[in-house]
Amino acid sequence: MSEMPAAADMRPATAPFARLAGVEVTRGARTVFSNLNLTLTERRIGLVGDNGSGKSTLLRLLNGLILPDAGTVTVEGLDTRRDRRKLPATVGFVFQNVDHQIIFPSVREEIAFGPIQQGTPKAEANAAADRLLARHGCAGWGDRAVSDLSEGQKQLVCILSALAAGPSVLLLDEPFSSLDLTTRLTLASRLGALDVTLVMASHDVDLFAGFDRVIWLKGGEVAADGAPDEIVPLYEADARARAEIAVARSLGRTLP
Repeated sequence: MSEMPAAADMRPATAPFARLAGVEVTRGARTVFSNLNLTLTERRIGLVGDNGSGKSTLLRLLNGLILPDAGTVTVEGLDTRRDRRKLPATVGFVFQNVDHQIIFPSVREEIAFGPIQQGTPKAEANAAADRLLARHGCAGWGDRAVSDLSEGQKQLVCILSALAAGPSVLLLDEPFSSLDLTTRLTLASRLGALDVTLVMASHDVDLFAGFDRVIWLKGGEVAADGAPDEIVPLYEADARARAEIAVARSLGRTLP
């Protein structure tokens, strides 16, 4: 996979890569989304919002892990309901918890798994995994036991595993939640250089500074949608205001 400049230097996409039309998702008695409509075009899209706002559900809709109860989701021309089996070759996904993604004992096995599932001969997939590791500064990692890696190294292996199948879209669900600042910044830099479309949910809103678009989800609805320097301050101001109310209530105070 070739390397590219950071997102700010990329030419914006000219056509949507994903559309959600009239999407409804319910979980038991709870409605997660009702008549959600989105057209996704930009190369770097961030998702912000409180826990339970729908960020993870939106990501899972885009890769077919969750199917809408009503409406349609298409990604790179693939309908997630009709073309579900084709999605892994087009849409990569990185879970928040690495233990929910890693299934093999060695790094090479983990990265080669996707291509092997797609029909690539094992020897060829293993060689490609080693080349991918080398391109990302991890030459010699192939035989390492995943259990011996740090959390940041495991997260990188998950990202490379998702990229090994050659997707055009990469979805990331809180990829930095358990990482220290240095590791977060390093991984963010690596992600910014990838030749794929990124959609990332994160509470580290400062990392969206180089993104093209940020979507703020609130209670399963799009509260705001636009450039990071417009949306992130709105979300932060709302979060601060609600935090002040929660603290005041816990102390029995009345806000003016």
